Amino acid sequence: MRPVHLFVVFLCLVGLAGPLAAHQLRPALATVSFEPGGTVKLRIQTNAEALLAGIDPKHRNTNDSPRAGEYNHLRGLPPEAIAQAFAGFAERYAEGLRLEADSGDGQWRLLEWRYRGIEVPPVGDTRLSRKSLIRYQGILPEGAARVRWSYAADYGDSVISFTQPGQQEPVSYWLTGGEPSPEYALDRVVQPRAWTAVAADYLQLGFVHILPRGLDHILFVLGLFLLSRRLKPLLWQVTAFTVAHSITLALSIYGYIDLPSTVVEPAIALSIAYVGIENILTRQLHAWRVVIVFLFGLLHGMGFAGVLTELGLPENEFVTALVSFNIGVEFGQLAVISLAWLAVHRIMRDEARYRRWVVVPGSLGIAVMGLYWTVERLGWLG
Repeated sequence: MRPVHLFVVFLCLVGLAGPLAAHQLRPALATVSFEPGGTVKLRIQTNAEALLAGIDPKHRNTNDSPRAGEYNHLRGLPPEAIAQAFAGFAERYAEGLRLEADSGDGQWRLLEWRYRGIEVPPVGDTRLSRKSLIRYQGILPEGAARVRWSYAADYGDSVISFTQPGQQEPVSYWLTGGEPSPEYALDRVVQPRAWTAVAADYLQLGFVHILPRGLDHILFVLGLFLLSRRLKPLLWQVTAFTVAHSITLALSIYGYIDLPSTVVEPAIALSIAYVGIENILTRQLHAWRVVIVFLFGLLHGMGFAGVLTELGLPENEFVTALVSFNIGVEFGQLAVISLAWLAVHRIMRDEARYRRWVVVPGSLGIAVMGLYWTVERLGWLG
């Protein structure tokens, strides 16, 4: 690959990255509770404004959607207006909330939902999406022995939790692309999932949060990679970053520290800009770089914690999920570094050409996007 092509690749990668954080679509958090007498209660925490605006889940960033204007308008409406608008949408939405029950004859029957209302938080910082609580209720077919859940792909991903009387911990699954959940038995108290299954889920979640969804974290890791042509300095930086974000991820999840995302997210963006700018201004890895990377890692750890806080961690396998998520994040970072090395390792042998055609333009793109995200997350773009 010629140097000019590498330059184009870097600019394209940066150009694909849009404003993040407040504009990312998170999975819907659904809880299905089976009550005595066959009553089923469904509670869904999700972004009601995105549903009403018809934001396609393929647009992980709401600003990338052609309906972003309508979505941003809805975010500024009071709870009463959103509730009124959603009442007219509730029946259509229910069509994508598929809970099927089998009474043992192999015939799966779809539950019919009755809309029970929505609780919308008051208008706050419009840079942040609101999580509304939507309620439905249904009745199980007589003799139902097992159920399965699926959430329409048109609405995005979902995290489904099943609970019933006598069950100490919910049984939860992360579902994507409209896939159905595993079958859930109703004729016995279901034991919590094995730690290996929980670990696999959160390992995947941590990896995906970096690659491909964590564009801000990807650019930060690329910034670390660009200044280090040798493995040892790069490992020092990555190790400092890993230790730091592991510390604040754990402390945040356990509730020892709690900074609002309106502070954390702009600071993360600023850290990206700093790394890009320093790459342009210096040719060597100075001792303070590792210290600064460690401090920035503390910020990124709080950003990771924000994701886990929204999704929740299983109480019976809390530590397993936390550690697995962190390992998944590390695998994602190593994958980014590996892909970057494969793309540029040939030209890295020529220091002058590597800096001219890769380090400087790549770092410039990273710095520009970091500064843009900083301004955008501070709300200075209106």
